[in-house]
Amino acid sequence: MNNRPELLAPAGDLEKLRFAAAYGADAVYLAGQRFGMRAAAANFDDTALREGIAWAHVRGVKCYITVNIMPSCRDLPALPAYLELLQDAGADALIVADVGVIRLAHKHAPRVPLHISTQTSILNHEAANFWADLGAERIVLARELSLEEIAEIRAKTPKTLEIEAFVHGAMCISYSGRCLISQYMTGRDANHGACAQPCRWNYALMEEKRPGEYYPVEEDARGTYLYNSKDLCMIEHIPELVQAGVDSFKIEGRNKTAYYAACVTGAYRAAIDAYRADPAGYVLPPFCRDEVDKVSHREYYTGFYFGSGENGQHYGDSQYIRAYEVVGMPAGRDAAGRAVFALKNRIFDGEELELLQPGKAPYVFRAQGIVDDEEQALPLFNVPQMRVHVPLPFAADEYAILRKKKERPD
Repeated sequence: MNNRPELLAPAGDLEKLRFAAAYGADAVYLAGQRFGMRAAAANFDDTALREGIAWAHVRGVKCYITVNIMPSCRDLPALPAYLELLQDAGADALIVADVGVIRLAHKHAPRVPLHISTQTSILNHEAANFWADLGAERIVLARELSLEEIAEIRAKTPKTLEIEAFVHGAMCISYSGRCLISQYMTGRDANHGACAQPCRWNYALMEEKRPGEYYPVEEDARGTYLYNSKDLCMIEHIPELVQAGVDSFKIEGRNKTAYYAACVTGAYRAAIDAYRADPAGYVLPPFCRDEVDKVSHREYYTGFYFGSGENGQHYGDSQYIRAYEVVGMPAGRDAAGRAVFALKNRIFDGEELELLQPGKAPYVFRAQGIVDDEEQALPLFNVPQMRVHVPLPFAADEYAILRKKKERPD
């Protein structure tokens, strides 16, 4: 049992990488602009890959690079040079799914460890041992496993084989993410990272001789979003994950914001550290559960970890819950020592704000004495990206974020 599990955070671009690292990630996973399963993310060009990996390594943070599409023959000619680039850039691991990519990785990036992607649907110890025999250092388990099944896999695999599992973020209705619906309906191939998420759409039935007459497709009285998964959240179950033998806790969300990367990573960092400090007397720090509710998310559940009894579908709609919004992202300090933020949403004089900082519970205060670059205090700041100077009773962290409760939550 590993009492020091790795916290693995998403890094959709260089900014997100920096915020994830600042808020406590031990490692990040990211992609170049080819061969990764999140084509919609900004991702990293070749120069940014080198820069991001070097920046992370200086701070003791590992970088795992996704090369986990299911490639066709036309994708293969560019792979050898790309794998060589990743090895030269210092990638700490390649996340791979296709056996052809694995074969090429052995040849063109032999010094880089291999992590076997969740796309391979590892559901049992024989599958895990198969990948270990092929030289895998780590397996990323299928999301359809219970904690009991994970514990059995841990017990029947080499202790040198690391186990990674998703603990937070969006779930996919298809088995381990292997889906053809997006390709069929939109031409966007989910297995090349371009999923259009048609599982989130609202469907109706139309009989061919009655065009324009739509009939609801209802699973039950709650609605028609038949394939719309809730989001995974295991923040309240750190001990169970550790005791099952999970070595790396993975947060989903490369398409999400730097604020998401910071907020969720910070919450899990605090929870893991509290458990490590006192496993026998562990109590989840109260703000940790609150924090994951302050990012954009769908209704939470615990996935398959406790069996299939919990309903994982959300029938009402496909919208996110957004109770909080970012007010300002960090922009340094001024000569007077005040924290400076780039405005993202409006601030009213006197309203309640929260300051999010790495390694700390949120600091709650009133918006008072805030000025712009011209030292003008206004009853309302409402210009996107304008700089606002915020007096605080302490020096704010360089990665501090301002947020507030939304006036009209989604």
